[in-house]
Amino acid sequence: MKVTVERAALFRSLGHVHRVVERRTTIPILSNVLIRAEAGELSLRATDLDLEVTERLGADVSQPGAITVPAYVLYDIVRKLPDGAQVSLETTGDTGQVTIKSGRSRFTLQALPETDFPDLAAGEMGFRFKVVAGELRRLIEKTQFAISTEETRYYLNGIYLHTLESGGQPVLRAVATDGHRLARVETAAPEGSAGMPGVIVPRKAVSEIIKLVDEAGEAVEVELSPTKIRLTMGPVVLTSKLIDGTFPDYQRVIPSGNDKDLVVDKAEFAAAVDRVSTISSERGRAVKLAIADRRLTLSVTNPDSGSATEEIEVDYDAAPLDIGFNARYLLDITAQLEGDTALFKLADPGSPTLVQDREGAAALYVLMPMRV
Repeated sequence: MKVTVERAALFRSLGHVHRVVERRTTIPILSNVLIRAEAGELSLRATDLDLEVTERLGADVSQPGAITVPAYVLYDIVRKLPDGAQVSLETTGDTGQVTIKSGRSRFTLQALPETDFPDLAAGEMGFRFKVVAGELRRLIEKTQFAISTEETRYYLNGIYLHTLESGGQPVLRAVATDGHRLARVETAAPEGSAGMPGVIVPRKAVSEIIKLVDEAGEAVEVELSPTKIRLTMGPVVLTSKLIDGTFPDYQRVIPSGNDKDLVVDKAEFAAAVDRVSTISSERGRAVKLAIADRRLTLSVTNPDSGSATEEIEVDYDAAPLDIGFNARYLLDITAQLEGDTALFKLADPGSPTLVQDREGAAALYVLMPMRV
């Protein structure tokens, strides 16, 4: 193999694929990136056996071929080369080495043959549709904060994507929950997505999709099988195993009878929560919301460091109510809201609360209260 490529293009593509590689792995080939040169094109591929990212870029191929080299070492070499440089990669004979040349710099890396490299993308994908890149980004960005990190409930370690009828219209819906809070966001179902199997996309794949979706241009091609999802985003193809489990019936968690409406100025409320929570020492420390007579008093009491209170004006006409929430969760949810106000639909101090921009918004959040 002998190929020459622009440093900037190679660096950008390596930046996309090398993140998949686990720094500590007991399988040497998984530390490597597969480089394949053919017909004026270079393709780079990396995998951790659960997730695979491939990217193609233009290159001057003198001799086609394929080899695998340590991903992080190659990335660091290319990162340190000067802007505007040309990078040449060449394998020599059967020595199991790759020579990298750029200007006066020369590196020789130990390589492993491509025949040992796993192929996660193999197999049929029976379901296919296209989704607007901006809508996919919105679905993921507004739900990923609620993904559970508890490995015991592995079926919550991702975003549940599925289609259904809502208000007489077909929608594509993303749901994530960790048992303390739930995020549900929907968009009009893309053409061809009706009847797709409900799938749970793992956390690592979700975070890579967010980083790569801007490469997609206007649309992302989504392909599904019972065990895998593949997304084509411009020159980048991401293939991931799906979580093999059943997502819980989240509809049962979403309250429908909450009759107390609290409307707050989103920025003012978030700033007040942030200020009073300075006193709390532990991550799970609650902030108490005392609501009465169009006034909301936020308070935190910490036996070790003191207490804090702040009062803001709100729109609230129901009976007085005291309720506690995890301050971090409140801030996470208000950060996702798009409007200037936040609507809290409350029931009582022990029941889940509904949070939206406004009544009927496409994004809906459920938050479990805490004892205060």
